Amino acid sequence: MSSDHLLNPDQSQGRSPAERILLALKLHGPQTAPALGKRLSITGEAVRQQLVRLAQDGLANSWSEARGVGRPSQFWGLTASGHAEFPDTHAELTVQLLRTIRQTLGDTAVDRIIAAREEETRAGYRAALAGAGSLRDRVEKLVHLRTAEGYMAGYEEAGDGTFLFVENHCPICAAAASCQGFCRAEINIFRDILGQDVTVERTEHILAGARRCAYVIVPATQSDHPGA
Repeated sequence: MSSDHLLNPDQSQGRSPAERILLALKLHGPQTAPALGKRLSITGEAVRQQLVRLAQDGLANSWSEARGVGRPSQFWGLTASGHAEFPDTHAELTVQLLRTIRQTLGDTAVDRIIAAREEETRAGYRAALAGAGSLRDRVEKLVHLRTAEGYMAGYEEAGDGTFLFVENHCPICAAAASCQGFCRAEINIFRDILGQDVTVERTEHILAGARRCAYVIVPATQSDHPGA
């Protein structure tokens, strides 16, 4: 079943247009206003009006994103407050488990769990990036991996060969807020799997109050990957 079928009449029945838009953004991720209108059978102008109201309420925001040729498109996604409209009982369970492990077994046990998750993730990413030659290829594969895991990832390429890798959502935010070792592990993974020939620095952090997590990826020498 394709993801288009996730938003079925049973889920949208009785909901207001704003609620239907929130649900569509939650189920399908960031979209343009025309795409939302087509999905929900609402005019593009009506969708834009609802999106503006949602943005004023702090539930949605927008950004420009270039995909293919032509002018960048305006995409809309949920803010942290928008995601909070959909309670995540699994997040609460994860935090409770981490708290219990810390209380009964100590911080060392939590660190071991995070380290084991880090190694497992690193191995999977390395296998997925095998054969990716240029830095652009590696970044694109990382974007696909993270998006599949719910991070709503993307990237921008600068003229000097650097990349801005962004994640518009953090599906493990509750766990990361409880134990920031998860965030340290993730940037370590990025540095390892993108290669020794690049540096990776986090410039925006959801846990620090930013809308997204963002990382600047810089080739060690611009000549290493000409045109990357």
